[in-house]
Amino acid sequence: MIPDFVSDLRKTVGSDCLLWLPGVVAVVRDEHRRVLLQRRSADGPWTPLSGIVEPGEHPAVAVAREAEEETGVRVVVERVAAVTHSPPVRHGNGDRAQYFEVVFACRPADPGQEPRVRDDESAEVGWFPLDALPPMSERMREIIAIVEKDEPSAWFAPAP
Repeated sequence: MIPDFVSDLRKTVGSDCLLWLPGVVAVVRDEHRRVLLQRRSADGPWTPLSGIVEPGEHPAVAVAREAEEETGVRVVVERVAAVTHSPPVRHGNGDRAQYFEVVFACRPADPGQEPRVRDDESAEVGWFPLDALPPMSERMREIIAIVEKDEPSAWFAPAP
């Protein structure tokens, strides 16, 4: 769902203006070394759970909210794993955006929670073994791999 503040911006700047938006990514791993993924309705790829941070919302609160909204799985946010940005994208409705992303390592609050599709952003959701991920972009595989390393400090893209 498009947040109200983005809809309000679009009324002023239109769809073709590239918006720089705050985003969060949840790499949720369970005790069986599986990761929780969603297959996006709009364009079909599998990805970790993600979304836009609302104005005034803490990124850790946003990532937990997004995980529950999209899959019904309540998560515990463990740490910031990476800070990165997406490539520019054009969404199905024509809107252009690029996301500043805070990637969080998360775990389910209640082991054994079964995910389910809870909104129109996802076609499917499910747990996948780390060694048998479904088709997804190389970038998403890299984000999962960064989290899987369990480094004590966050990963940052190298300076150009």
